[in-house]
Order: sequence, then C-alpha cells, then structure tokens
Amino acid sequence: MNHHQQSPRTIDIDTRLVRIGVVLTAAGAVVASAGMAVAALAVFTAGRRMIRDMDVPPTQQAAAKWRQAKEASRAGVQAWQSASDAQNGSLAR
Repeated sequence: MNHHQQSPRTIDIDTRLVRIGVVLTAAGAVVASAGMAVAALAVFTAGRRMIRDMDVPPTQQAAAKWRQAKEASRAGVQAWQSASDAQNGSLAR
C-alpha cells in the first residue's frame, strides 16, 4: 500500500489588500448614503413646494372628488331604478 502523507493546503491571502478593499467599500457606502440623502431631500423639498403652491390643498381636492363620486353614484342608481321601473311597467301590460 502506498500511503502518502499530504500536507493540508492553505490559502495565502494578502491581508493588506483585504483591508484596503474593506476601507474602500466602507467609503463607497458612506458616499452612496450621502448621495441618497441629498436626493431624498431634493425630492421632499420639491414636493412640499408643489403642495404649498397649489391653489386648492390636496385634502380639499380629495373631499370635492369624494362628493362628486357619491353624487355620480347616486345619479347612476336613480337612473338604473328609473329604467328598471319603466321596463317592468312595460312588461306588465
């Protein structure tokens, strides 16, 4: 029998390069976070400015649209009932 004793293989990692990679990744994350914060601030500010410059505030617009929808629904129900009553009256004759 041939028994060869093999030495365990090891990986030779340059820890200096690993440290540099970690530092660059952390720096990139900080820069990316700062960029996202600046962009979010710009969008938030623009939204506030747009709402402030509106003639009618969004809450009043929503309330008016809700009233219009309720009135349209009520008119549709009345029209349906009128058509149904007219059809039932013509069938009864």
